[in-house]
Amino acid sequence: MDLCMKILDSAMNIKALSKGNDEISLVYDQEYVPGDRIILETSGENAFVWLQMDDALGRALVYLTGSVEYIVPFGEKRVNLSPKVFCGNRHLLYVRLAKTYEIDGYRNLAVNVYDQHQMTDCYPHAVANVETRGETVFAVQNAIDGVVVNNCHGEWPYQSWGIDRKDDARIKLEFGRTVEIDRIVLYTRADFPHDNWWKRVNFTFSDGSELEMKMEKSALPHTIEFPPKQVCWLEMNHMIKSEDPSPFPALSQIEVYGREVLKERTVRK
Repeated sequence: MDLCMKILDSAMNIKALSKGNDEISLVYDQEYVPGDRIILETSGENAFVWLQMDDALGRALVYLTGSVEYIVPFGEKRVNLSPKVFCGNRHLLYVRLAKTYEIDGYRNLAVNVYDQHQMTDCYPHAVANVETRGETVFAVQNAIDGVVVNNCHGEWPYQSWGIDRKDDARIKLEFGRTVEIDRIVLYTRADFPHDNWWKRVNFTFSDGSELEMKMEKSALPHTIEFPPKQVCWLEMNHMIKSEDPSPFPALSQIEVYGREVLKERTVRK
């Protein structure tokens, strides 16, 4: 598969570029400025790749259905990330077509450290009907960034998905293809007494099925296991908070475990 990674400025001028087949690296020896963005283009669709937009964020195994645009964050848009991310004047970007044995194992299918609101061709992808005050520290993407610290709230590493006190809050996790899952793990925010907690939540799946998960007041992960089901998305909804006085339940992380469903896809053997 042909790969092309570009760094563009706000006027869409190319600042750096790397091309290759199946695997490329790009070293960028300048500081980023507001308006910069990273573009990944491929010669095909439905490909699993190891993606690294920044060496401090590391690599993520993601599923691509098209080209990807990642907006380099600044100011309030980066307070949910480590202060080391996108800093300095030397950056290493990388992408490689994933190998079959890297894809087919049992793993967390929900983690994507590079998810952004506009990235609809890079999966997994999280969307929600609400985020507290529109602040980045409470953005839905925080729930799939792999960070499970949940004993505080606010800037990294305490970012979370905040529901803005809405009783009808919903988070949807899209996989971009059919996967087989059998376990969900939730890290709910546990900054007590500031936080409230959910007594139970409901999961709706793309196959039409539903599950209810009961929980306790705890900083420990909550786990539900179920017979394997093949889905392309799931939604957490109908979240019932406890009678504690705090109005602030929140989700630090959702993990969804399972395997790929074998079908035609682009991989590197």
